[in-house]
Amino acid sequence: MYTGILAEFLNMGGSEIMLILVVVLLLFGGKKLPELARGLGQGIRDFKDASEGVKREIHRNINAVDPQEDAPVKTEERPAEPSKVSAEAV
Repeated sequence: MYTGILAEFLNMGGSEIMLILVVVLLLFGGKKLPELARGLGQGIRDFKDASEGVKREIHRNINAVDPQEDAPVKTEERPAEPSKVSAEAV
């Protein structure tokens, strides 16, 4: 699923991906590639764990909100105070 989206987004075919892999192999060598892949995998795993933690926190806070607390509070209607009439108007 992700490779299809990535390949479509970058408009890359199989030959371009193979060329990139060969260049990476030449730059880093065969001994460094497993370390790089391991580090990349660990980074992706940490990111997923962190995003799941944020999702759990959001859902927990949403479920913790009491609907009664958010309901609007009705206030008693007070009769309007009679206006003060000035001595000149009388």
